[in-house]
Amino acid sequence: MAGEGDVKLLGVAVSPFALRVRMALQMKGVGYEYIEQDLFNKSELLVASNPVHKKVPVLIHGSKPICESSAIVQYVDEAWATGGPSILPADPYQRAVARFWAAYVDDKVFPAWVAIMRAATEEERAEKLAAAQDVVELMEGAFAECSGDGEEEEDKDFFGGDSVGYVDLALGSNLFWFQPLHEMFGVTVIDAGKAPRLAAWAERFLETEVAKVVAPAPGSVVEYAGKLSARRLAAAAAAANK
Repeated sequence: MAGEGDVKLLGVAVSPFALRVRMALQMKGVGYEYIEQDLFNKSELLVASNPVHKKVPVLIHGSKPICESSAIVQYVDEAWATGGPSILPADPYQRAVARFWAAYVDDKVFPAWVAIMRAATEEERAEKLAAAQDVVELMEGAFAECSGDGEEEEDKDFFGGDSVGYVDLALGSNLFWFQPLHEMFGVTVIDAGKAPRLAAWAERFLETEVAKVVAPAPGSVVEYAGKLSARRLAAAAAAANK
């Protein structure tokens, strides 16, 4: 029967991609063993479970690994169909729309805010912030498209309508990095002046139980960002000395 068997999740506590899977499992009420990974010293289990990309997250269900967060979330929604609220819409068209915008988050939104963090100068960071805000602004229209039928006078609370859904998990998993980015660099990725509905959604999402349960420990995101920065600098210095 689908849904039976031991469940393990290989992840990193601050990874947006691992966080969205943890939120999906939380929504479905799935018990699992969480195994934290060190991506600077990858475990044999991670490499064996995801030999192609060697990245987190990896869900291991009954000894079978499932890789890539979008595929995992859809798998969780189907494998535990009766375990909690549906994550993807039932309507085929709305499912396609949700998949499109979730892919947009991964292809455009995630790289845009990562570019802010990697900027070498304040001038470059300002340019990357402007580009990220342009990318995020398109999600304002997506919110109206996903949250209702297009004829509602008022938006619903979430991309999934009255409850958290697939796009909420995709974009919401990135929110845990936005406040640390503000603390580190004084930047605001979701500007309420440019994207008011999205800014209001972000506040609501972070107050949901599903978000609070998996939220990284205070300071852990900033600490991890520091490790990434130090690693990039060391790699650049090593390359320059060759």
